[in-house]
Amino acid sequence: MIKVGIIGGAGYTAGELLRILINHPEVELAFVQSSSNAGNPITNVHIDLLGETDLIFTGEMPLENADVIFLCMGHGKSVEFMEQNQLPESLKVIDLSHDFRLKREGNNFIYGLPELNRELIKQADFIANPGCFATGIQLALLPLAANGLLNDEVHVQAITGSTGAGQKPTSTSHFSWRNNNLSAYKVFQHQHEGEILQGLKQLQTSFSSDFNFVPIRGNHTRGIFVSAYTNFSGSLEDAIKLYKEYYDGHPFTFVVENNPSIKQVVNTNKAVVYLEKNGKKLVMISVTDNLIKGASGQAVQNMNLMFGLDEKAGLNLKPVAF
Repeated sequence: MIKVGIIGGAGYTAGELLRILINHPEVELAFVQSSSNAGNPITNVHIDLLGETDLIFTGEMPLENADVIFLCMGHGKSVEFMEQNQLPESLKVIDLSHDFRLKREGNNFIYGLPELNRELIKQADFIANPGCFATGIQLALLPLAANGLLNDEVHVQAITGSTGAGQKPTSTSHFSWRNNNLSAYKVFQHQHEGEILQGLKQLQTSFSSDFNFVPIRGNHTRGIFVSAYTNFSGSLEDAIKLYKEYYDGHPFTFVVENNPSIKQVVNTNKAVVYLEKNGKKLVMISVTDNLIKGASGQAVQNMNLMFGLDEKAGLNLKPVAF
């Protein structure tokens, strides 16, 4: 059994991790740390787990009791954690913040998008889990980059659910503002753009065209809907063929013939990709759950790869269709 610790156990991503890991056939939860909830039952915070676990939050971090830890703290906190703690030599780390996603000197974390770096993930000790927008957008574009076909500017609009903003209410995430409302934010300067371009250039070093990303706050709770387009000289059949070839063997990413909706993927680790050709433009639509494939489910997928397990272990999650 893999002994798992969670640091920062009270937020949305930690709650999804717990929901998955409690039912994972190869996992034993060693501890769930939360400074603000130490001593309280986990079900006081993650109320959906009532009857699923009797675990209590701890304020301690007994790292020696774990084989792998998931860092579910706020952005900037993971760097502090790695600097301030002496890790056991065999301990593996999966970080769900943005702290280690961009390559830089001294960063020994592998970027954890399995559809991009599966073989590297299998050998890694430290994983930087991708961002939710970055996951959905890269899955819409990676097959083009892999074939050297991103030769013009790329336009992306992506709509995210309110859970993407985290658990702490803000002026643009509380119900009375978000409900029956849409708004754009961080246009052309979203924090996930760096990791998206890093992934595309990993496959196509020549890509230098403009990348135009408009993020949208949706009025739904969870799910990301990405629509992207760029010039493509081939036919729709050509595009479908190269997408299916690229994702062959990747068990969570599906290239489909029917225009998808987020209800196909909410509550699952699936990504659904759909293509259309209109004139010179290839339109790519991808849908994912921002909390699962965009965060906690993908983190468990990475853990499975790191420990040589079936990639799908513990991730047989059912969509909520209605």
